[in-house]
Amino acid sequence: MEKRYKPQEVEKKWYRFWEEGGHFTPRIDPSKKPFVMMMPPPNVTGALHIGHALVLTIEDIIVRYHRMKGESTLYLPGKDHAAISAQNVVEKEVAKEGLTRQELGREKFLKRMWQWMEEYGSVIEDQTRRMGSSCDWTRKRFTMDEGMRGAVVEAFNRLSKKGLVYQGERIINWCSRCETVLSDLEVGHEERKTKLWYIRYPLKLEVKSEKLKVDHITVATTRPETMLGDTAVAVHPDDKRYKDLIGQKVILPLVNRGISIIADEVVDPEFGTGAVKVTPAHDPTDFEVGQRHNLETIQVIGFDGKTTELAGPYREETVAAARGRVLDDLRKIDVLEKEEEHTHAVGVCERCGTIVEPLVSKQWFVKAKPLAKPAIEAVKSGKIKIVPERFEKTYFHWMENIRDWCISRQLWWGHKIPLEGEGDTLDTWFSSGLWPFATLGWPKETEDLKYFYPTTVLETGYDILFFWVARMIMLGIEMTGEVPFETVYLHGLVRDKHGKKMSKSKGNVLDPMGFINEYGADALRMALIVGSSPGGDISLSEEKVRGYRNFSNKLWNAGRFVLAHKAKLKSQISNIKATSQVPNLTKMDREILDKLNQAVESVTESIEKYRLDLAAAELYHFFWHEFCDKYLEDYKKGLVSYSVLVESFAKLLKLLHPFMPFITEELWHTLPRKHDTPLIISRWPTL
Repeated sequence: MEKRYKPQEVEKKWYRFWEEGGHFTPRIDPSKKPFVMMMPPPNVTGALHIGHALVLTIEDIIVRYHRMKGESTLYLPGKDHAAISAQNVVEKEVAKEGLTRQELGREKFLKRMWQWMEEYGSVIEDQTRRMGSSCDWTRKRFTMDEGMRGAVVEAFNRLSKKGLVYQGERIINWCSRCETVLSDLEVGHEERKTKLWYIRYPLKLEVKSEKLKVDHITVATTRPETMLGDTAVAVHPDDKRYKDLIGQKVILPLVNRGISIIADEVVDPEFGTGAVKVTPAHDPTDFEVGQRHNLETIQVIGFDGKTTELAGPYREETVAAARGRVLDDLRKIDVLEKEEEHTHAVGVCERCGTIVEPLVSKQWFVKAKPLAKPAIEAVKSGKIKIVPERFEKTYFHWMENIRDWCISRQLWWGHKIPLEGEGDTLDTWFSSGLWPFATLGWPKETEDLKYFYPTTVLETGYDILFFWVARMIMLGIEMTGEVPFETVYLHGLVRDKHGKKMSKSKGNVLDPMGFINEYGADALRMALIVGSSPGGDISLSEEKVRGYRNFSNKLWNAGRFVLAHKAKLKSQISNIKATSQVPNLTKMDREILDKLNQAVESVTESIEKYRLDLAAAELYHFFWHEFCDKYLEDYKKGLVSYSVLVESFAKLLKLLHPFMPFITEELWHTLPRKHDTPLIISRWPTL
């Protein structure tokens, strides 16, 4: 053995050995219940980031554990075409050449998209291998491959036949730069300082009353430019201040249009004056108020991000310019009562940073309530278990208040809506929502689908519980009649050592491949998993990864020590149970065997409960402090036997393998003991 552990040499060798040996590819065995995990397909927008590294670490630990238990284990890899994200990335590449996608043309642009997919798809696959992910590459899938296309068309047609797909005018998120509808997930929220403007709307009394001694009602707004499209003023029905004004009319300043004062429970009496302007064309809440009260919808901001003809003298201006002019004119007519400093969350496109406009648009929607009902019941009944359990409450809240799902996108890249004459594409989440079963050949009745579906565990981040997990549950039940998975394991975010979210602007983004190059994949995996409880965020730093590189070195040196004394082994011993029957075991021998059995029981229980963090931490402690600090020292003093030393170390390698697959496989093959089976498919230790 080399004096120093060289992960760069070891890792490539063993991954090639595992993959070429077919150890990642499960056999269909009807006598066994399989263990199945689908890899959340990373977006083909560039290289993998540290969040992906956490995903791959958690999943591979679980997968390797179940494979060692002798289960037929499928870990299916894939990639997502990531519609808007990928199109935006390639548009930026095209812009470097001084071109727009429109100038390039649809056919040539889509050719560039496919070139990008091939280039970065290969990069992602290579990086996944470098993380040690033991996935079945013979079954890899892409959300735009031919099989997925057939599944998308079938799912769309089935929903259409049941009347669950419709086209209608609804309020949507619109990005004027990307020129498409955005899902809620694609809308980021940035805290921005602005102002809250208080505007007096003069009362237009049609029926005079002694009770009405006011001549106006004051509304507070952060968007004065949208008042040009106001069609009502709303107050809470129980707000005594305005009880006598409900049903009266006001004159909309600058526009001189009469609009009604209405009562609606959605109004927060504590916000501003308790009276709010209602602009159904430019606010989701206002749109719903407008639907309830049959209000007119007047769109004064267009899809190009500028004001429309309906904005009158303020037409064909940017939103910012129109706001400035509206405020100036309100001051001139003395109806701008006051303004206050105000901070609120502004919706922006996560891809380009453009402020998102809520606009009314004719789009394709899926009726979500009928799909949500059985999906809610699946979790309530226990058919699907969410780990950690506290996220069930979040799931139920989202699903019970679900709105219809806008599935159309005005993009060139993606699955086209399968209707004649339609130029729009489908929301990325529509195809990825079919992932657990479409990847296995659905709608065809394939052998893979029959054996591997429903899947066992879905592992992903808690931030997409609703956007992806819920949609897989809804579509899985609707399309197959069965839940898509038994357990949903949710992990948290990877933060820097100060607990801050990583971002390029902060300069605190960590590169997983850089860590692997420097310290090895095993060290990175341990650094990611220790401290990563289900649903909890984890802090990561280079110091932490370096610390687990030191742990790798400690493990390597222990292996060198064991090998250096192999002359003391008088006979080949096949397993630890046989060793325990060897006469004349010392007290220290029996003590280490007992403690090792306790560790097996504890680590197994922790993994079964998805407390991988506790299992990893216990193994770290046991190896460093029990095995090295105590047992090896006792061996040096002649207090323990070499045969027990070898078998104890072998058992430790088995326990550590799911967490640190490369170094453990390397050390396994240096042991002076009888074994022909690679560690990856050796049996998990039992008591």
